[in-house]
Amino acid sequence: MSMEEKVTVTPKRKSSGWAGQIAQLAGIVAAVFIAKGALAEPFYVPSGSMEPTLLIGDALLASKFPYGYGTASLPIQISLPESGRVFAETPKQGDVVVFRWPGDRSQAWVKRVVGLPGDRIQMRQGQLFINDRPAELKPDGVGAAEDDNGGSEPAYRYVETLPNGVSHLIFKMRDNGPLDNTPEVTVPAGHLFVLGDNRDNSADSRVSLRSGGVGLLPIDNLIGRADAVLGSWDLGMRGQPVYTWLSGFRLGRFFTAVH
Repeated sequence: MSMEEKVTVTPKRKSSGWAGQIAQLAGIVAAVFIAKGALAEPFYVPSGSMEPTLLIGDALLASKFPYGYGTASLPIQISLPESGRVFAETPKQGDVVVFRWPGDRSQAWVKRVVGLPGDRIQMRQGQLFINDRPAELKPDGVGAAEDDNGGSEPAYRYVETLPNGVSHLIFKMRDNGPLDNTPEVTVPAGHLFVLGDNRDNSADSRVSLRSGGVGLLPIDNLIGRADAVLGSWDLGMRGQPVYTWLSGFRLGRFFTAVH
């Protein structure tokens, strides 16, 4: 006599499967959001104010941990009262920083720090002076300064060496520019003096906030330090046929350090 075994199969609940997938997706989104908020965040360079160090069309990666965290570090801008920074560190002279523009905190700008709290900063005939010490300028040939429309004009290139020994490239497009001579300014506590490396095309701490510049930058507005260029595309290619756009990728700038 044979016996039949009846096996009851309980169907899996689709709802529980969907719930698990949603929870997993939410976990991934949360991890990405936390990493973006706490570790690093990508930014896009839309102007030529930091040429030749950064070009129009560069994609930057800004590390957030070097200067600590505040409301400016959040990956989305919401209105919160200023409460200072945790794990706060002051940038070094020569650091390239990404920050919330004091005139509109939804905008992220990038400049180079040249003055720390207590420093006396002045431009004299196009040369930077920090506490009466000149930043050394060494000619380095001629480059091309881009504009937002894909055009360019010749610019003298110099290696600028700050008094602390940090060297970087700058552009000077003309002598006796409107920002080549400035009054001496003492940087107050909690602020920085920042400059663009394209010295004749940068609305930086030499230009007041009322006139569309940065003025003296509050340290609390810092997002992070620009450490790397992830990729770059020549925006001048926008006016060319689509099939040529691939040639606009500046492969030599991919995954390079910012100096």
